[in-house]
Amino acid sequence: MYLPDYEGNSLVNLISSLGLAYGRDNGIYPQCTALSRVDLNQYDNIILLVIDGLGHRYVQSKQGLFRTHCSAELTSVFPSTTATSITAFMTGLAPQQHGLTAWFTSLREVGGVTAVLPFRLRGSENELTERGFDLADVYQHPVFFDQLNCNSVVVSEHWILDTTFNKAHTGRAQKRGYKNLSGMFEQLRDCVKPSQGKQYIYAYWSQFDHLSHIHGNQSEVVSEHFQDLQSETEKFMAEISGTNTLLLLTSDHGFIDTTPEKCITVNDHPILQGCLTEPLSGEPRVAYCYVQTDQHKTFTDYVNTNFSNQLDCVASQDLIDNHFYGLGEPHPKLSERVGDFALIMKENYIIKDWMPQEKPFFHYGVHGGVSEQEMFTPLILLEA
Repeated sequence: MYLPDYEGNSLVNLISSLGLAYGRDNGIYPQCTALSRVDLNQYDNIILLVIDGLGHRYVQSKQGLFRTHCSAELTSVFPSTTATSITAFMTGLAPQQHGLTAWFTSLREVGGVTAVLPFRLRGSENELTERGFDLADVYQHPVFFDQLNCNSVVVSEHWILDTTFNKAHTGRAQKRGYKNLSGMFEQLRDCVKPSQGKQYIYAYWSQFDHLSHIHGNQSEVVSEHFQDLQSETEKFMAEISGTNTLLLLTSDHGFIDTTPEKCITVNDHPILQGCLTEPLSGEPRVAYCYVQTDQHKTFTDYVNTNFSNQLDCVASQDLIDNHFYGLGEPHPKLSERVGDFALIMKENYIIKDWMPQEKPFFHYGVHGGVSEQEMFTPLILLEA
């Protein structure tokens, strides 16, 4: 297992360093070791560009701008997935404090397993706000942008810019939307060229992640997209030359590829399914299991007998106690959001279940686990 390094080399520590540069108290999470020799205060603009799914191992396997300017590797958080990591980027907190534990998190406040970024129950297409649920009941953590003594901007795809999640996490930051890669860099150019004083700009790109899920991270389609990212970034840096801008390019997690043969389907195991009190939450690479109180032994015996080569079955409280989610005092609802047991997948295995209203699908690229491909992200520094 490769675990998050919250003592100085995780993406949470990166945010601690950025926050401190703009007057925020970084609290219990130390500054990023990789930025210890960088004077962040000297720049008029700092851009944090998060390319969803771009792992450090992937960058190191390719030639070009990103590899040349990659100054360090960071760890993701646990699980190594978008919901936990993006929330960390936008709050400065690890999952230990922000309390969102995976794409699918069991939320008693809304009565079920919830996709936390689109804020809808698993298997539903309707946002929970339509049913009268207040996002403040769930998203109770501070907004990073509101703690900075500078102008701040969020640049994101137009279709997610005003989602419930983003509204809860962008605060008073100016928001700018775009429709494609060139549009993102156009928005970033507009941000840094005028004299705005000190600025922190957070930008997010999702397409690398999307293509990796559908085609596999090692596919030619993803490789071609990666080259486009490098080319457009290089062009952008030339266009903003002289603006005293630092571009920090990183990611929320990396990827590992799998195959249908490596998928354990819980619906095919009635004894296992019968032990559960609700559908799986978490990720295909780290699944949270809520188990009937009198079925704990039946559950663990079945899992360890049938799947010992494919996964590790861990008591979820042990993950909290061993700082998988972060340091310091945990979120008051953290324990109830990680189930009784976590199934941490080995090699490139995944585990899934299907609710009656869900249409089965398969992703060739997956993440959330503790492999080096998933856990390590690049830290790329470019100056203009």
